Amino acid sequence: MEKRAILAAVLMAAVFIAYQTFFLPVGQEAPAPQKPPAQTVAPTSAPQPAPAPSVTPPMAPAPRGAPAPRPAQRLTTVEAPLYRAVVSSEGGKFQELSLKYRGEKPVVIVGDLGPAGLLVSSGPSAPAAPVPMRVGAESVSVKPGGAESLVLAGETDGLRVRQTLRFDPDSYVIGVGVRIENPSASARKVMIELPWASRISWAGVPEKFPGQHPIEIIWSVGGAVDRAPHAMNPTLEGFVEHAPKLDREGDWIAIGSVWYLAALMPKTGGFHLVTSVDKPEVVKDAPRAMPGRVTIGVRATPEIAPGSAWEGEVAIFAGPKEYRLLEGLRLEETLNFGGFPIPWHWARDYSVPTLPMRWIGVPILMLMNWTYKHVGNYGIAIILLTVISKVLFYPLTVKSMRSMKAMQALQPQVNALRSKYQKDPQVLQRETLALYRKYKVNPMGGCLPMVAQVPIFYALYLALSVSVELQNAAFLCFVRGLFGADLWICDLAAHDPTYVLPVLMGITMFIQQKLTPTTGDPRQAKMMLFMPFVFTFMFLNLPSGLVLYWTVSNVLQILQQKLMDRPARTRATREAKDASRA
Repeated sequence: MEKRAILAAVLMAAVFIAYQTFFLPVGQEAPAPQKPPAQTVAPTSAPQPAPAPSVTPPMAPAPRGAPAPRPAQRLTTVEAPLYRAVVSSEGGKFQELSLKYRGEKPVVIVGDLGPAGLLVSSGPSAPAAPVPMRVGAESVSVKPGGAESLVLAGETDGLRVRQTLRFDPDSYVIGVGVRIENPSASARKVMIELPWASRISWAGVPEKFPGQHPIEIIWSVGGAVDRAPHAMNPTLEGFVEHAPKLDREGDWIAIGSVWYLAALMPKTGGFHLVTSVDKPEVVKDAPRAMPGRVTIGVRATPEIAPGSAWEGEVAIFAGPKEYRLLEGLRLEETLNFGGFPIPWHWARDYSVPTLPMRWIGVPILMLMNWTYKHVGNYGIAIILLTVISKVLFYPLTVKSMRSMKAMQALQPQVNALRSKYQKDPQVLQRETLALYRKYKVNPMGGCLPMVAQVPIFYALYLALSVSVELQNAAFLCFVRGLFGADLWICDLAAHDPTYVLPVLMGITMFIQQKLTPTTGDPRQAKMMLFMPFVFTFMFLNLPSGLVLYWTVSNVLQILQQKLMDRPARTRATREAKDASRA
């Protein structure tokens, strides 16, 4: 029984180590020089490391008879209640896009992350390039109650291009309407693409806020959602190594971080979901490799008849991964709850989860948000959620504790059998089982009730991990920004700056270990007392919301053990008083 307890503790430690290693952003090396993107993202569309008035370098005056130079880039500022955007005349791409969500959240990073605008090419050998356009306004103000549009128009290779961006004041969705006219006397095969690119490696690139850097690609084809890489290895490096190249019709495609998402959703037919990878490349005499890119996008390749036009529409969602927002757009499966990890399944193929945690994680997440609406504090909501889970599993906990106490009572007799039959394991096993049957003790009775609770507690852990609502959500915040730090917990999505909460968690875990009945080798029990120190170290940089949940769970477990020990203490006290009287 004690070996099983040790195994369970080691597995839980492995879960947290895996979470820290794969889910949380890690500090990495300095940024490398930029490399031109793949063919789907033209060189003129790739933003440089620092914003500049124009993406295209200045061109010398063209000689007579040569093609006219590309016009200078113009920028249009869009102010909406939920975000602020800067739209470039180069294909209508977003030079800036900052969400007004629990502070300023820039989801476009010039040179590293963001869209490349509308790309158009008119031949199989012609590279796709952002269309130079004329913008209809220098600024757009989106007021509550009414949507606004920005029209961009231009020409490329004899084709007339018109792009309409629609901004809704109550949504993070931006509509993109595209119209391509063919005024020539012959049919034209045209490729239209709207890409969104990201660095493969974020080494040395600081995050503006936690959970910003993309970690996975998700897409839906015929209602079936797939993602790469899997939750147990959520990095874009994993996508480069294992994901197939995508080029097929589908519902939507997205690139997501832990808490934020950029999704492209075709609203008209003829679009394909596409992905491309521009792998890192080592440049001769360069100190670093040029960083690669992963690009997702939607692409259409219509053939436009003479004097005709083609029209298409795509919706772009760039916003937080709140379940209620995603559910309304049928993007709720972009929330990655992963699967319940089972070690022997990892040995075969870790890419397919054994038990999807979505079935349990989504109700828990919805219950937490419902509780928050009534109490107004996510910290209190987490505490109440933990209390509810403990109350629901109280009968199983009682059964487990009673079985462990019965095993502890038989431990002297089991040790005697071990001494007697130490050279005959088969006889020892037979006599030990006979002893358990005699006293009606189930050796698995202490483990099975706890095993049944593990998926629920793990789902609660995951629900808190993916909850973007915890960003900048205060629990007990007395002072913000005192000497560059907050006092005490002013952001449940960030670690405790004072490290008080992780230390409390370690103390409560140590007390819980001391109160738990031991049924095995006393040396193993002493080794188990080191687990609180290991967990305290791992919890130092985890989000405060997760540490709060674990600390409250430990406190409730201690109270349950004290409550169950009360009858035994009362009986022992009564027997001692009777003995003293005698």
